[in-house]
Formats: sequence, C-alpha cells, structure tokens
Amino acid sequence: MTNSDLTPPPMRSTPDRVRHALLFECLALALVIPTGSHLFGLKTETMGVIGVGSAVTAVVWNYLYNLGFDHLLQHFTGKTVKTLLVRIVHTLLFEAGLQVVLLPAIALYLKISLVEAFYMSFSIALFYLVYAFFFNLAYDILFPIHRHRASEPVSSP
Repeated sequence: MTNSDLTPPPMRSTPDRVRHALLFECLALALVIPTGSHLFGLKTETMGVIGVGSAVTAVVWNYLYNLGFDHLLQHFTGKTVKTLLVRIVHTLLFEAGLQVVLLPAIALYLKISLVEAFYMSFSIALFYLVYAFFFNLAYDILFPIHRHRASEPVSSP
C-alpha cells in the first residue's frame, strides 16, 4: 500500500464552496427577480426582497447541505463524484429542505395563504431544480476538484 492509497478522496475547500454558493445565487437572482416580477405581477422591489431573502437563506443552506451531503457520500461510497442519479437525488433533497423554510416566509411577507405561497414557491423551486442541476454540472466542469499530491497536506473543508 502506497501513501497515495491512504489519501482520502478530494473534497471541495471552504473558499471553493463559498465561490460556488455566491456564483449560484448571483446568477439565479439575475434571472429570478425580473422574470418572477413579471410572472407573478409583483413589483420588482417586492420580488427582489423575496429573491434576496431566499438567496441569503439558500447560501447558508447550500454550504451546510453540500458539506453534509459530500461527507455522507464519501462515507458511504468512498468518493464525492456524483453520478446522474446521485445528482438528481442531491438536487431534489436540497430544494425540499429549502422549501420547508421559504414557504412560510414568503406567505408571511406577501400576506397570502400558504396555498397561494405554495404555487409561487413551487414555480420558483421548479426553476431552481433545473437551474441547480445544470449549474452544478457546469461548475464541476469549470472548477474540477484536484487531487493533492501525497507530499501535500489535504486541507479540510
């Protein structure tokens, strides 16, 4: 057994995870605010509050969820590479967890029922499901995880 056999599979660093979350949310806001304002008949400012509030919540959830998901994936499979099926499950679970927090917040802010908020939130979630899948796929291609050489220490996330 060589030293490289003992090196744990590579994981994303904290700065990389922060870059991922910020790029994800900034691009999403650039798409969601004007489109959502038009589709839901809301003022841009109102949709902006919903978008930014959701983005801040999502950034925190994104970091915690992806860190936990990668640790579980590494624990159970020995690697952090995501297959197509794992990417689909990853995206669905991320959005479901986020909706648990966002749905009541949107209803409260807009002073609408949970059912009305559900339609808005569900529409936004559908956008994010597709967006997240393709964004994460592109991110992994543009910013691949590099394996450290055996002589270099492996930084923790």
